[in-house]
Amino acid sequence: MQTKQFGRTGLRVSEICLGTMTFGNQADEATSFAIMDRALAAGVTFFDTADVYPLGAGPERVGLSETIIGNWLVERGTRERIVLASKVRGAMGPGPNDQGLSRKHIIAACEASLRRLKTDYLDLYQVHHPDPMTPIEETLRALDDLVRAGKVRYIGCSNFQAWRLGEALWASDKGNLERFASVQPRYNLLFRMIEDEIVPLCQSQGLAVMTYNPLAGGVLTGRYRGVREVQPGTRFGLERSGAMYQRRYWNDVMLDEVERLGDFLAPRGKSLTQVALAWVLAQPGITCAILGASRPEQLDESLPAVDLALDEEERRACEDIWFNLPRERDPQYALR
Repeated sequence: MQTKQFGRTGLRVSEICLGTMTFGNQADEATSFAIMDRALAAGVTFFDTADVYPLGAGPERVGLSETIIGNWLVERGTRERIVLASKVRGAMGPGPNDQGLSRKHIIAACEASLRRLKTDYLDLYQVHHPDPMTPIEETLRALDDLVRAGKVRYIGCSNFQAWRLGEALWASDKGNLERFASVQPRYNLLFRMIEDEIVPLCQSQGLAVMTYNPLAGGVLTGRYRGVREVQPGTRFGLERSGAMYQRRYWNDVMLDEVERLGDFLAPRGKSLTQVALAWVLAQPGITCAILGASRPEQLDESLPAVDLALDEEERRACEDIWFNLPRERDPQYALR
């Protein structure tokens, strides 16, 4: 497992980041512990979570993913080996100030995340998606104070459009405030919109790019080959988030293109999962890919991608998918 420089900071992170939004819903605590054990043994030392996780669970379970990670960190004694990232923005309660990016909510949410994670600092604290109701200067000043207080080492953002990211960087420079070190966007063979503006902006400004959904919610593993009905228990069948994933990837054109790529790779003896992940890791400007799992053995199938090199024909077959898909305007980078 290689490590990469995290943007223009001095931090180094593993090129695979473990995504934990299944912890507490699709994966119980024992399974989540096994997933983290397997990841760490393979050299994955960068973990990403959010206060609202697990994905697809009801409001009574928000924060459970962080709690499970905190229990593992204490039981295994691994806090200093892990670069730990979490996020803030989503609803953590019924009150009007229990969500958003106001100073009030950010400070309270960070304190609560630290308690659940059983640590006194976060290596990376990210705003999960924009809050148009709060001035970006207020958000950045609250994050700056957390850094100055030693509770956060670096700050980042997720699901920001390029103009919002540019606005935030300008506000940091103008106000001498802590600057976003990273951005976390969706990116895979079936969704490459960030190549137009987000990636060039990050390359210009020295931001790390930590991509999520590198396997398109499992579509790029080939598990849905020949399947056109959503299966319960999968990410596409989750009660509160399955519809979002269906809008992203569950259509005949995408599924057909994935099958075509799988047919091309099969005689070459290469795994669709590993090729899709290796392609993401090889793209210019990409720092790391966030890889989730609901069972530890899924990591055994995907992690060898870090050592996989694609030849020219394989790269071209991967590239063709994006250009074969119909174009439609995505009004906002879909939230998770």
